[in-house]
Amino acid sequence: MKKIYLLIKIVGILYVLLLIPTPQDKVPIETALKTPFTWNQDSLWKNLEKRFITARSLSPEKHDSMVGKLCDEADLLLATYTDTVYSADSKIYDSIEHAFFRIAPLIAAQEKKSDWHLSYYNSVRQKLKMDSRQWDMSATSARHTSYRILYGMRAAVEEILLQSDKDEFTSTMYVTDAPSRTPSIDVLGIKVHSGDLLVSRGGAEVSAFISRGNDYPGNFSHVALVYIDEESKTPYFVEAHIEKGVAIASLDSYLKDKKLRFMVMRPRSDLPEIQLNPMLPHEVSEFMYEEAQKRYIPYDFKMDYRDASAMFCSEVGSFAYKRYGIPLWEFESTISSNGIINWLSAFGVANFVTQMPSDLEYDPMLSIVAEWIDKDVLFQDHLDNAVMDALISLANSGEELSYSIWALPLARVVKLYSSVLNLFGKEGVIPKGMNAQTALKNNYFVALFQDLKSRTLKKAERFEAENGYLPPYWQLVQFAEASLTE
Repeated sequence: MKKIYLLIKIVGILYVLLLIPTPQDKVPIETALKTPFTWNQDSLWKNLEKRFITARSLSPEKHDSMVGKLCDEADLLLATYTDTVYSADSKIYDSIEHAFFRIAPLIAAQEKKSDWHLSYYNSVRQKLKMDSRQWDMSATSARHTSYRILYGMRAAVEEILLQSDKDEFTSTMYVTDAPSRTPSIDVLGIKVHSGDLLVSRGGAEVSAFISRGNDYPGNFSHVALVYIDEESKTPYFVEAHIEKGVAIASLDSYLKDKKLRFMVMRPRSDLPEIQLNPMLPHEVSEFMYEEAQKRYIPYDFKMDYRDASAMFCSEVGSFAYKRYGIPLWEFESTISSNGIINWLSAFGVANFVTQMPSDLEYDPMLSIVAEWIDKDVLFQDHLDNAVMDALISLANSGEELSYSIWALPLARVVKLYSSVLNLFGKEGVIPKGMNAQTALKNNYFVALFQDLKSRTLKKAERFEAENGYLPPYWQLVQFAEASLTE
């Protein structure tokens, strides 16, 4: 009995000691003195939904006639300005945006849809990417214009896709046939070249945070650099994961890692460096492929793209291309929201002037080749974004990421076990670079996200049952925000 009592006493003392929180290191934080982009267009979103509801009551003949007339006007508008380079301040992009938003709800309500909205959006993307080569992308006007068009029109296109039958849904959008001399393969119907960057969106809760936690909230949370062996034509994807640092994935494992969407981006063939050496993108990817094999590169939780001793996903591509004279992310990504900074700091992030995956889309050094969307989970993607937007508003109100202090001893034991696995080159339950307290805060975030998502989804399902159509994004955000107060 004395031995049992002694054992219980020792366990109790250890438990109490393990309850003591570790003082968090005061890591210097680099913040951006910027203002996050806001749409402030609630009246516009409501008007678009009204136009959609009205259009559903029209006869097919009248409906199709209205759509045809507006499409012709939009085509003429774009054709008039195709051969002229415009500044970011030009009103032409406001006019294009307005014309497209007028048509979008009418197309969404059509019984038989064409693919006009896809081809028009992609033509506008090509036009803006050409014009932006002459812009100062660090200027607010350039950032705002490129974001409103590339992100805003995509949002409208996806609302149309969500109101489409399965046979009308287009998973792949081809944007630019950017020439490349490097080895290539086919990925889900898209020709992908060695040196391409695949910007994707994962299905995890933290993926939603990464894509939305930005001064310019986006659709993407991850970047992978493609390397294709010249002789075997075997593709490899070099990417950084929280769980294991920089690693190399096969095509099968890359696709099996849940992807809600991905976009193929390619360095422009007219860049001086690539004109001198057309195989440069392949050499870049081969260098990073070999670098990942030569040394262990841990995940960079601080998101410091200037220090290559550890890397986060964006840094893999930017580090490799910078060594060959092509600096990507022409403008730095900024995170200025106090709530986002507080929550990301809890995960170990210390740099809020960094390189975010979504912002790569606006880099004029790159061409957008194509974009693929998983038609079965597009609504899931929108739902996750809406929930995350509501949680960001909660963070901005002062809500902190917490955890149960009573779970800390067990988490520390799990962390110790994970560290032992790491010593043998295996992945632990708690990733290397993440301590027990951070892991518990992550669990708290995931639980908070899932709970809010469940309640938001119930409201969305009720809305669809009552109205006969899926709720648009702005409705999902309202549902999520309302669920926060329940």
